[in-house]
Amino acid sequence: MQPKTHQNAPLDERITGALVGAAVGDALGGPVEGYAPEQILERHGGRVHGIVGPWHGDDWRTARPLAPYHKGDGHVTDDTLMTHALVRVYARVRDHLDAYAIADHLVPDLMTEPRWIPELQSEALPLQRIFLAEKWLVTRIHYGHADPREAGTGNIVNCGAAMYMAPVGLVNAADPRAAYAEALDVAGAHQSSYGREAAGVLAAAVAAACTPGATPDSVVSACLALAKDGTRAAIERVCDEAVRHTDFESALGPLRAAVTPYDTVGPDYRAPSLGARRPSRLHAIEELPVALGMVLVARGDYRHAVLGAVNYGRDCDSIATMAGALAGALGSPVPEDWAKTVAEASRLDLWEPAATLAAVTREIFDRDVARRRAHEQAFASLGGPECSD
Repeated sequence: MQPKTHQNAPLDERITGALVGAAVGDALGGPVEGYAPEQILERHGGRVHGIVGPWHGDDWRTARPLAPYHKGDGHVTDDTLMTHALVRVYARVRDHLDAYAIADHLVPDLMTEPRWIPELQSEALPLQRIFLAEKWLVTRIHYGHADPREAGTGNIVNCGAAMYMAPVGLVNAADPRAAYAEALDVAGAHQSSYGREAAGVLAAAVAAACTPGATPDSVVSACLALAKDGTRAAIERVCDEAVRHTDFESALGPLRAAVTPYDTVGPDYRAPSLGARRPSRLHAIEELPVALGMVLVARGDYRHAVLGAVNYGRDCDSIATMAGALAGALGSPVPEDWAKTVAEASRLDLWEPAATLAAVTREIFDRDVARRRAHEQAFASLGGPECSD
């Protein structure tokens, strides 16, 4: 299969592709999240090939009282709510972010600004929808007054920060190392250990995908150049397996087997092991390596990568969010019918955050250039080499 990407796509298209692609992937994965590929196959009479309804049909409100969310029918989940919230922080700060920006802007956004929540089918505070690992931001920073740079310590280690870190990669388009460093700082308010590391590597992957001429292979290479410990090992193991496949169907089992030694959750996603989600230098979140693997299997094609992520099951809304962001940043078009349906069903303008972030990204780049020139001039005054025009 030949890759369906536009390697010379301009910045605005890549930002739009990444953010719209992430939201659509999130919406497709939501209704089958938490289930195994075999269960998905049985429930839907085959693989999922597009937008489907709730797992429990009309009983979605009562089937799982702990999580009475309308997952399905094109509704985005907390992955997209958090991604758009981070874009709003960039729109306010209009510069690079750190953990203090999360404390000063993201936390108040989550707890004071009612918004339409698609899965609740009502307007509510985002805080009332996000998962416990994201509520930790509010608990630790607003109520616990923790140092924002260290507030993520003690949280369950999961993909909660990585799932919304694509905007950091986009702001640092074509500079994976800068994206990695900024995301690690931002994610310190939310996560620790391999959960924080995954946030840095996902941002680096998105930044690498924005590089002109980027391919899935070059994105993985950028990740391996930066990733540490179990995260690096898991990405390498999964991606070594992924290149042997050209169709997600044959890759589902092998990719799961490849990531299993690094995953702490265990075989039953809804019944985590006693060692699940604890800090470790040996382990990794499952979602990021599998998302990268699916992008490799798909040769960068958006539809194939996202459907592979969705049918993988387990935490597939986050896997599809990441795969969708990466394929979109590579320039592979998001199917228009999917995007239109998700936007209408979720009552969200999926394109406005992309336009906002594109404008902010250019402003930040101009600031970066001015700062770099000032540094060059200062260094030259100290006897260093003269600045080049």
